[in-house]
Amino acid sequence: MRGPELNGFDPKWHDVPHYINGITHEIWEERKIGTLKQYYGEGLVVRSPASVVKGNDGIIAATMETLAEFPDRQLLGEDVIWCPAPHGFLSSHRLICTATHSAAGAYGAPTARALSYRILADCYCRDNAVHDEWLVRDQAAIVHQMGFDLVDWTRRQIAREGGPEACVKPFTPARDMRGPYAGRGDESEPGQALAGLLQQLMAGAFDAVRRDYDRAATLHLPGHVEVHGWDGADRFWLPLRAAFPSANFTIEHAIGRHDQDIPPRAAVRWSLDGKHDGWGRYGRPTGAQVHVMGITHAEFGPRGLRREWTLIDDTAIWRQILLETGAV
Repeated sequence: MRGPELNGFDPKWHDVPHYINGITHEIWEERKIGTLKQYYGEGLVVRSPASVVKGNDGIIAATMETLAEFPDRQLLGEDVIWCPAPHGFLSSHRLICTATHSAAGAYGAPTARALSYRILADCYCRDNAVHDEWLVRDQAAIVHQMGFDLVDWTRRQIAREGGPEACVKPFTPARDMRGPYAGRGDESEPGQALAGLLQQLMAGAFDAVRRDYDRAATLHLPGHVEVHGWDGADRFWLPLRAAFPSANFTIEHAIGRHDQDIPPRAAVRWSLDGKHDGWGRYGRPTGAQVHVMGITHAEFGPRGLRREWTLIDDTAIWRQILLETGAV
């Protein structure tokens, strides 16, 4: 039975996951790219770590370019975690993408490499359209699977785009554009539990890993990396925070759900904003000002967090470091 969150939406969509997965399939796999004019609202703002874009024209062009470069691209919906929002809903969509790098494009000359990587996307939807979006793509996985070094590839991309002055600038709060959604999420127990756990880790309380994670937890991390257990969690989160020890950590949005036949789960969008002033995930400290956009999904079991999916865009972080330091 359709809930009130779908008032104003096409009656063919019977619930929020059906809508989100359905329009994604129509646009990308059924090649109904023109439906972006229907499914993306006028004035839509799309923020990713690599850029911030407003309006449909650029999004339609980028969609066609991506499909030309990766013609067999598939987007496999793993989950949609959502909450009601004014006149609609906020969804956090998790996908696995498969594709072959078959033609020249934004990623350079074709490599013929088969790729598998994740995307996490928060979308505010109302009136049968997406009106605000925050998206993190696992660029590190794409670059690594193509056979490139992450820093060298990022440096070459800056040059391909015309150099430091002309290249696309990564997303920062100063470059953000105001959209219609200003919500912070809901008060659900899973969402608050995940937000609280991330806040503890970013405050240096890494003992929370052994307290709040299942000892057999599985984590899916940037670079399409899969790790297990307390050690796996510690080896991701501690070096990330160590690289930006003085940066401000912010929970931007937190939601959670209890759905029938599915474990309790949560989606949290978060940020780190500050200087690269510590040894950690990004090597020697450079002092560069960096903004990290992250999204984390989690499932909880009887012994704590048992599955996690976290994405940041390492190429966008390296782009900020290279541009700030002049090491291009």
